[in-house]
Amino acid sequence: MIAAERVVKVPEGISDEQAAAMMLKGMTAEYLLRRTFPVKAGDTILYHAAAGGVGLILGQWAKHLGATVIGTASSTDKIELARAHGFDHVINYKEQDFVAGVAALTGGKKCDVVYDSVGADTFPASLDCLRPLGMFVSFGQSSGPIPPFSMSLLAQKGSLYATRPTLFVYNARREDLVKSAEALFDVVKSGAVEIKINQRYALKDAAKAHADLEARRTTGTTVLIP
Repeated sequence: MIAAERVVKVPEGISDEQAAAMMLKGMTAEYLLRRTFPVKAGDTILYHAAAGGVGLILGQWAKHLGATVIGTASSTDKIELARAHGFDHVINYKEQDFVAGVAALTGGKKCDVVYDSVGADTFPASLDCLRPLGMFVSFGQSSGPIPPFSMSLLAQKGSLYATRPTLFVYNARREDLVKSAEALFDVVKSGAVEIKINQRYALKDAAKAHADLEARRTTGTTVLIP
């Protein structure tokens, strides 16, 4: 059972499969780009795990907003996928130090914001990708949690801002949930953001889907089909 206040109406022009594929990831991209750090034309952003489900939506959306979009990924295939979804530059973090890569791509100016769902493996290096007064947004920890650190580190790195947001807090109020969903529906219906389903599994194969996700054999969005 789901409380009525936690559901939204899927509009005409959005298929059931699209809705299943995009709501959690798309509303995550929405609050990150529009509310945590409101991205505007001319901003430069760094997003880790660019070929993931949130990344492929956020890359397109950020490009639509006029940002220069830098990502990191772990393979040639994932780099190509990210580039096809709005990323201007993608750094292979297994072959190149991403801090040096960001510095080179920005002429030393670095980024306005870093969106990081990786956690332990990319910290504190992510802070070195930020310009003074930039914002570090840690919204996940796929490699493990970020260890405790002294607040003085933010001062040393350039009087940085840091936040650890969650979708459920940002959309806790009914009105915020509806606005977030509507913004997502609008940007998809406009064609600015395309929702691609990269993997489909029968519901009976849910265990295989989880195994593939854990083994990082998937990209983008996965849906289970009844």
